[in-house]
Amino acid sequence: MAVPVVNRKLLGELEAMGFYPEQATRALHFSGNSSIEAAIDWIVDHQNDPDLDQMPRVSIDLDIEALEPSFLTEEMTRRAQELRDRAEEKKKEKKNSQREMEKERIRAGKELLEAKGIAEENERKRYLAAKKAEKDEEQRARERILQKLQYDKLERRRKLGLLSETPAALKPSLPLVDNRRTSGVYSVTKADQIGECLRSLKRNHKDEDARVKRAFQTLLIYVGNVVKNPDNEKFRRIRLSNPAFQSRVGSLEGGVEFLELCGFEKIDGGKFLFLPRDKVDLAVLNLAGTRLESALTNPFFGLLEK
Repeated sequence: MAVPVVNRKLLGELEAMGFYPEQATRALHFSGNSSIEAAIDWIVDHQNDPDLDQMPRVSIDLDIEALEPSFLTEEMTRRAQELRDRAEEKKKEKKNSQREMEKERIRAGKELLEAKGIAEENERKRYLAAKKAEKDEEQRARERILQKLQYDKLERRRKLGLLSETPAALKPSLPLVDNRRTSGVYSVTKADQIGECLRSLKRNHKDEDARVKRAFQTLLIYVGNVVKNPDNEKFRRIRLSNPAFQSRVGSLEGGVEFLELCGFEKIDGGKFLFLPRDKVDLAVLNLAGTRLESALTNPFFGLLEK
């Protein structure tokens, strides 16, 4: 079994778009090496296949009948036995080595899961702390407004002679300022921005359902590749001039904006979108993936909201 031969130019373009070499090779092989578009369509149609990230293998036919007959001698038999014994020893060594590698893989996997759990817990705590601070600020804003209303009401009664003076206890103790910009009442969360971006994209292209669906599927692949391997820079860099990217995402209003909300930034004079490693936010990326899946499965997504 061997890796199938595919068009190297098409393979390079797919890898430049952020697809795994295994994904790109498999897509080109099974789509007949016809075009980038056909390969991406194949990946979209088979993105849930369990072997999508595995390098494909094809059979190699050998013409056994064409081999000339040979005659065995005692020396050849002895050497063949030596080779078999040596192969058996190597097989045992490989088996022991594989056991050690498996133990190491399990240990590393446990450490990775623990680290991931700690990171997710810290992210959850930061999110809860931010929400609490936002709610506290909203509560303080409401208290200021109520206090100001009470104060104004008593002040009007005092001017009408119904009160001799304003009770000190009801005088505003908090600064009466306009908090609309700082209280968080009118702030838009990242989740709201991502959801609204997808809804706007669908509304802006409401008569192009197939094109919008293809854009959502492609964006989901980009987000998923970064989540699977955040340390690989190849999946965090997108060439904006790539024809396939432009056809599927870049030419749609809101496509690039969505990636920017996920943390991507324009670099090299706007030639590339790049997500720096220290700005990879798995919580935001997972949220973006969830919103994309909802947009793909909900037939009314983006149609009922204003």
